[in-house]
Amino acid sequence: MTDAAKPARVDAWLWAVRVYKTRSAATAACRAGHVRVNGERAKAAQPVRAGDELRVRIAGFDRILVVRQTITKRVGAALAAAAVDDRTPPPPPREMTAFVPVRDRGAGRPTKRERRETDRLRGR
Repeated sequence: MTDAAKPARVDAWLWAVRVYKTRSAATAACRAGHVRVNGERAKAAQPVRAGDELRVRIAGFDRILVVRQTITKRVGAALAAAAVDDRTPPPPPREMTAFVPVRDRGAGRPTKRERRETDRLRGR
């Protein structure tokens, strides 16, 4: 059995391909349910093999990753990029996303007039 054919822990693989900065952050994401392997919630010690599809929720967005090669140690950026196939769709253009008005920090509660203007902007 070659080294690439051996299964690897999902948290170690996510750390090795630089999805998470630390292995403990990858373990915490698995524990919180932010990692799915082939559609099923993954525990940190679940093995992944070449061809498995991972869905990882980071900052409110899902990344779809396919395992090309299993690695368990940190390697160079070129080898890490070769071990993963990123199939995440591109984000929608800025013109398509809704504009959310942001108040200045420390500005306090909006006045009745400001709230009505905000409601008018949102179309309520």
